[in-house]
Amino acid sequence: MFKSKGFRFFVVGFMALLMAIPLIFVSEIVNDRANYNRQTIQSLSKEWGGAQTLNGPMLQIPVTKRVKVTRKKSIKDPLTGIVKTTDKGEVIYEEFEEEITQHSNPIYVLPEIFNQSINTTTEIRKRGIFNVPVYRANSEQKITYDLSELSRHVKSNETIHWDKTTFILGVSQNKALRGAANLTLDGKVAKLEPRNTTAGLYAEIGDPRKVKQYEMTLGFLGAQHLYTTAAGRENTVSMMSDWPHPSFAGAFLPDQRDISDAGFNASWEIPHFARSVAQISRENPEKKLSQTATLGLQFYQPNDFYQKAYRAGQYGLMFIALTFLTILLLEKTDGRPVHPIQYVLIGLVQAVFVLLMVSFAEQIGFNAAYIVASFATITLLTLYAIVGLKLGNSSWIVCAALSALYAVLFLILTSVDYALLAGSSLCFLAIAGTMLATRNEDWYGRIADLTPTTIKNPFQKTVTEKT
Repeated sequence: MFKSKGFRFFVVGFMALLMAIPLIFVSEIVNDRANYNRQTIQSLSKEWGGAQTLNGPMLQIPVTKRVKVTRKKSIKDPLTGIVKTTDKGEVIYEEFEEEITQHSNPIYVLPEIFNQSINTTTEIRKRGIFNVPVYRANSEQKITYDLSELSRHVKSNETIHWDKTTFILGVSQNKALRGAANLTLDGKVAKLEPRNTTAGLYAEIGDPRKVKQYEMTLGFLGAQHLYTTAAGRENTVSMMSDWPHPSFAGAFLPDQRDISDAGFNASWEIPHFARSVAQISRENPEKKLSQTATLGLQFYQPNDFYQKAYRAGQYGLMFIALTFLTILLLEKTDGRPVHPIQYVLIGLVQAVFVLLMVSFAEQIGFNAAYIVASFATITLLTLYAIVGLKLGNSSWIVCAALSALYAVLFLILTSVDYALLAGSSLCFLAIAGTMLATRNEDWYGRIADLTPTTIKNPFQKTVTEKT
């Protein structure tokens, strides 16, 4: 029965499906390595300073209000001073009104004009076999505030305490702050202090109506990404770095950018109506700014071979099936067919190819690792076709087919834009080639089962012997 080409197609197809099992285990190993890589990056990044977001700056102006409250006090006998009580012994109280001062929600004011320039220099930190890009950054800010509309945000019973105004700048982690941290008000230095309840800096600046220009410089460390917020009514932000692989992200992409091997320059110009945050508010706008008005970049590492290896595992079943199909079409129908165990060995070699690629990529990079792993796999399978499968000269067809398959796989892994086109075209050509190669195939194997004695010649005459 196994000599039937149709039956062998069914068996080989089933063996190809079974190869999904080792591919699943391979994918799990790749995921474990990728998770370990991510944990290493996060650990080292956290120690260096972590991902940074500059939020603000803003002014916080305290407000108090006068309110009347009803109080009660016990009534005392004016002669004896004894508290009066009822017949049941309950204390008798009288009510009175008193006006007191309470703290109200402060007023938060965002900049009218916000100009910021951030310059970063990057370096690579190693932990084991993993490389993590980190950066040192310096931010220079020029800020002005418009306080002319502030009185519209207070009620008649409220009082603005101008002299207790606080300048606030939010950061992700105070431990990442390094170098200069200076705030000047019209050229006069203000004392910056760390915030007590959350990360960031603050300075008590007195009456902000007397200040026209705020200037601030801040040095800090970071890793993975760097964001700032479009806090002003008019925002002009520029970022410069020696990192050649920026991945711009956030709510706003740069208006202009120049990327080269030496680094990048990017700039943003964002008006206030591009963000849904009020200039003057009685609620702290930091959370809303960080959620809706961020801009910046991720320090992207283009050699993400774990993602490529995971995709190779996804395409693995298709490439194993195509290899099985090639060998099935080349095997001799009149000789010993390839045994299912031999197909399993071939499939396992191609599954291990992914692990081989990842292990080498961690040491020498993806491109070189792919060449080494694919060359080793193609060489082994070609030799096995010669000495194990006894395909003779047809083994070189196997070598050529495998070379083409792994060349297409490299295109699929490295070019996301053309991955679907390459994969679908390969499948179509494989099906078309199979249809062409099997156009005259006896799928049921009936002719092979017939012996010469069972074949009747319609032209043979029956001769009757006379006695």
